[in-house]
Amino acid sequence: MSPASTGASTTVGAVTTVPSAPVSDSRMAPGGPGYRRMSFALFLAGVATFALLYSTQALLPLISGEFEVAASEASWTVAAATGGLALFVLPMSALSERYGRRAVMTASLAVAVTLGLLVPFAPSLGALVVLRGLQGAALAGLPASATAYLAEEVRPRALVTAIGLFVAGNSVGGMSGRVITGWVAQEWGWRVAVGVIGAVAVACAVAFRLLLPAPKHFTPGSLRPRVLARTVRDHLANPLLCRLYAIGALFMTVFGGVYTVIGYRLTEEPFSLPQGIVGSIFLVYLVGTVSASTAGRLVGRLGRRGALYLAGGTTATGLLLSLANSLPLVLLGLVLITSGFFAGHAVASSAVSKTATTGRAQASALYQSAYYIGSSAGSTAGAVAFHAGGWAGTVGVGVLAVLGVVTITVFGTRAARIAARREPVAAH
Repeated sequence: MSPASTGASTTVGAVTTVPSAPVSDSRMAPGGPGYRRMSFALFLAGVATFALLYSTQALLPLISGEFEVAASEASWTVAAATGGLALFVLPMSALSERYGRRAVMTASLAVAVTLGLLVPFAPSLGALVVLRGLQGAALAGLPASATAYLAEEVRPRALVTAIGLFVAGNSVGGMSGRVITGWVAQEWGWRVAVGVIGAVAVACAVAFRLLLPAPKHFTPGSLRPRVLARTVRDHLANPLLCRLYAIGALFMTVFGGVYTVIGYRLTEEPFSLPQGIVGSIFLVYLVGTVSASTAGRLVGRLGRRGALYLAGGTTATGLLLSLANSLPLVLLGLVLITSGFFAGHAVASSAVSKTATTGRAQASALYQSAYYIGSSAGSTAGAVAFHAGGWAGTVGVGVLAVLGVVTITVFGTRAARIAARREPVAAH
């Protein structure tokens, strides 16, 4: 979609400039050299990132029991990790502009998996929260660098699909991490469970580094704070980018709140499910894998804003269904929430990469920062609302966030129509 059709300028400050593709485009495309290796490598990076980032989420009832704390306190083991990522994603993106996407992603995974092997030995809740915060900060080098790598190395027409596959890796990582920890923790406790996830992440990190093709279209940029500040300021002055950042944050507020609290709901009456079964509930992430990887076709049929409306409506429907005291309806609700969230996230994140023609790592970093701030806010707000009003309180937080997505999208539609009416006048 062109800048004129959205009503937003795409002229942003530059740290690096990505030239328009020549007639003979040497960038990767489906079926071309290196594309499959690249896709699988970034898929594995996504698996490792989400498996580590949310490794304690399915285990919160057990952590609450061992340390004798409420859900709102145990939820900080999730909020600290996502908060650390949100705070450090912009500085890490600046490093990727200077030292390269692949180098920063490799270093980030190496530090994160090392910390992941230390997490099982945390002697207290405070120590666990600190380790998780550091782990989130280390993982900050992955998301923005990955999307910037794709924007530079993949042809524009294949970009949404490529980013969708990376997001699909996120969903597989989130799902497998929670399922594995659920069953392992049921037999051997939460500490062994997070240790297993750490070992899986090590294997993913090694395979990622061996498979990812060396970048061919990366141009090193400057690390000067003034240049970085100007680039960030220009991105934040772009109305379309700001709307996309807010949409990502609000979608993640829903998702973070629901999946932080769902374990408590399903282990309590009227369900009283064992930990292993609760962990298996996260198999619904497979639906997110599909919806994220097909986001490109969805945008092709409905347009970006149409896809966002559909994603928001699907998420809201799932939230309302999950209020029922029927396990099948709760599961159907989770399927719809997951599908809507991953589709909305893939659409919004790929739109950021298309909109920012320069300083792409910073544009993606700002999106990721907003996204994970939404996760931290959702985890905390969802847990507090659950403590105050039960599952209905958590659903209320989610519904408000979805209404925010719809409101912002409506505003963007209106801005695009106004801009379209002005174009003929400007032509005269």
